[in-house]
Amino acid sequence: MWRKEDGRAQGSPEISTGTTNPTSPTASGGTGSGKNPAFPVVVSPKATACVSQGIRIKGDITGDEDLFVDGNVEGNLTFGNATVTLGPNATVKADVTAREVIVRGRVEGKLTGTERIQVWRSARVQGDLKAERISIEEGAELHGMLEAGRPPVNAFDRASRESSKKTEANKPKNAGKAEDTPASGAAVAGAD
Repeated sequence: MWRKEDGRAQGSPEISTGTTNPTSPTASGGTGSGKNPAFPVVVSPKATACVSQGIRIKGDITGDEDLFVDGNVEGNLTFGNATVTLGPNATVKADVTAREVIVRGRVEGKLTGTERIQVWRSARVQGDLKAERISIEEGAELHGMLEAGRPPVNAFDRASRESSKKTEANKPKNAGKAEDTPASGAAVAGAD
């Protein structure tokens, strides 16, 4: 038997204006508001944060989740193990550091990707790029220096390793045993 509840028409979704915690289950066993299990409010924990077109931010932005910027940002963007995507409408005057940096808009600043940087044909970049892998689409505009590949071993460490290899190669074969072998006519303590 069908009952009308709370004066709402059947099948109309419930709209929640309150905040929800997507990780805490409700009494109904789902996530969200719990008032209407047919239409739960679900927020993905892996949702990309967004600075949309028309938004201007002055200051540093840091985080550990992915970020999509399609507005104006002045400052530094530091996203250690995440992806930062600068959309086609983005105007960014910042140093950007992330695991992966994808550029489709305008950027003025140093871009550092621990894994890769991808520059699309619509991109206009004025600044240095540094990453293990860099991909540049034909038609992109770049003004700056590129540094791609794994970072070299510290120059001092590399030079000291090479000099130690040369030193060992130049030693006579018996040079290491000279301390153990007495010279002819020498007395050895403890010998009978």
